[in-house]
Amino acid sequence: MTSTLSETPRTPDAHDRVLGTLPMAVHVRLPGMLHATVVRSPAAHGQLRGIDATAARAVPGVVAVLTAADLDGAVPVFGEATADQPVLADGRVRYAGEPVALVVAEDEFAASEAAAAVELDVQVLPHITDAHRALDPDAPLVHPAAGTNVLRTWTLRHGDAEAALARAEKVYDDVYESPPASHVPMEPHVAVAAWEDDELQVWTSTQSPHAVRETLAAAFALPAERVRVHALNVGGAYGSKVVTTIEPLAALAARHVGRPVRLRLDRAEVFHTLSKHAARVRIRTGVRGDGRIVARVIDVVWNAGAYATNSESAAGYGMVRAPGPYDVPNVAVTSTAVYTHTVPSGPFRGAMTSQLCWAYESQMDDIAADLGIDPVRLRELNLLRDGGVYPTGEVMHDLHYDEVLSGLQSELESIDVAPVQPGHARGRGVALMIKSTLTPSRSECRLRVAADGTYELFTASVEIGQGAHATLRDLAAAELGVAPDRVVVRHPDTACAPYDSMTASSRTTFAMGSAVRDAARQARRRLDDGKQPPFEVTGTWGSTGGLGSLDEHGQGTASTHWHQGGVAVEVDVDLETGRITVVRAAGACYTGRTVSPIRVAHQNEGGMIFALGPALFEELVYRDGQITNPNLSDYSLPSFRDVPRMRSAAVEAPGADVHGAGEMTVPPMAPAIGNAIRAACGVRLRRLPMHPERVLRAIIERDEERSE
Repeated sequence: MTSTLSETPRTPDAHDRVLGTLPMAVHVRLPGMLHATVVRSPAAHGQLRGIDATAARAVPGVVAVLTAADLDGAVPVFGEATADQPVLADGRVRYAGEPVALVVAEDEFAASEAAAAVELDVQVLPHITDAHRALDPDAPLVHPAAGTNVLRTWTLRHGDAEAALARAEKVYDDVYESPPASHVPMEPHVAVAAWEDDELQVWTSTQSPHAVRETLAAAFALPAERVRVHALNVGGAYGSKVVTTIEPLAALAARHVGRPVRLRLDRAEVFHTLSKHAARVRIRTGVRGDGRIVARVIDVVWNAGAYATNSESAAGYGMVRAPGPYDVPNVAVTSTAVYTHTVPSGPFRGAMTSQLCWAYESQMDDIAADLGIDPVRLRELNLLRDGGVYPTGEVMHDLHYDEVLSGLQSELESIDVAPVQPGHARGRGVALMIKSTLTPSRSECRLRVAADGTYELFTASVEIGQGAHATLRDLAAAELGVAPDRVVVRHPDTACAPYDSMTASSRTTFAMGSAVRDAARQARRRLDDGKQPPFEVTGTWGSTGGLGSLDEHGQGTASTHWHQGGVAVEVDVDLETGRITVVRAAGACYTGRTVSPIRVAHQNEGGMIFALGPALFEELVYRDGQITNPNLSDYSLPSFRDVPRMRSAAVEAPGADVHGAGEMTVPPMAPAIGNAIRAACGVRLRRLPMHPERVLRAIIERDEERSE
């Protein structure tokens, strides 16, 4: 069934959101607090031979200039699986923008002035920014001690894909590329750090308080209980604040000067902190004459950037998600993360799914056109359904792609649009996606039952604008049988909130929601048994499986459940300029049981708007190892004028559990637009973004081919 919008209780912080008075890390001020600014490498690769901070230290208000040479002992390093990123570059710089020094001053102005006065002596070395070329035997090594630029390779084997390709009636062999992109959250990265003896306390704009805590503890050789992380409202993240980024810098500066230190990045620095994984996807698909897919071979190269961050596991998630939402009996996937001299790569909304969906859903329409089959019908012929076997060997259940697909078409048809103008062409496109969720993962919460009949909920789930706290409040209230306004959800504080893996992977409503319902049921039972408040209970939820449980062929339980969604669009192509306008769009996702119809609609619609950027505009451009557009003048984002008329559908199933809805319309947006362009004017683009110059060039080449 498809859910429609209904009355939903107002989000508890709605008033503050409208007024802009939400508490955020960017607002934190501590007594005696100083301010830090980062000095960054101008070279993509080089030997750091010297740093002259004489003029910087003379700037009024400067308290310290900190370099790797000023540290007692080794430079702290950090990272997810591989801790390979030094807090400050020590000897070698590996990307333009890498931190090499920290200026700490009484105010941000003095810190910035002094940072500009620091002089660097860097011996420039050969660099590589393209991940595919970084695999060449003679490519410069990002980490010479490793002897290779390959960070990690994952392989998935199901059936005999190469043999099945050889027997297929038709084989389609294409390469699709996605460039690096920036998350551009409205609130920049910000962290405030303070030490008291050997205990560290940090206030930060993060999606992963406990992960930051663990990373800081490892970097500074502290027991985890001596690190406390606070997370307030986060003003946008989109994956950029899942991994640890600037927190070690703030902590290092605060430890050095013995006072609290605040580090807030400016807009250009955000561009130099974390980016979307660029990807090159070669996809070979074998089909029968009736359109049934018999084999798929996929080779993916991911640009990890200069340091590992989460790219090892990210390449694994890419391997798992690469085959798409189709019942393919023979699959081979090779997924490789590669070091380059670029900004480190990390999660980006719809992480490691958008790049793959761009490839497999674009190719689906080309297959349909070549075989003379309607694109929707081709998908219906091949969809995964309950009882089907995914290439990881998992028997699938709770799949609802048929309902998602039909919902997309009906919702798109319900939107009225203006007629097509002369010199323009119109076309429609559709795309589906499949995405695993973080597995294994764990969520815990504390629920305090007060004597006055109110409830206080402590979780490490972060409110990043998605309404997580309102959803958790609603879930708790429903289990307790009380009005939502009697439940108060506190912001994450690792001293009070039990462990949660992260606020990412569209997992909060399901994972933390399950823990919250567990706690609420416990509290309800105790109250029914006569237990008198005040008292506390702890709710838990956890999953097993995931990448670490897969065998060498990628077989095993990859995901707790599978996220399902899709997008249908109609585009208008200006045949003279190549400009693309998305005139209407419909997004749908499977929610299982919808907690808040309006919040699901907001996520579906917000996902489509967000995805317009990487589809049509967004690309980090490197030249001579430097990002040439680290600003909002040259890096284009969608505006209100680009937003189409939209509709949203939430597919539910009787008796189903809740599913996350945060990312399901992001990955299919670009291929849906690409398919609509193909339907409108017969051209296929295989590199993002689909900006007017690329579209126009493709139209001209099409016309030239027709005239020959």
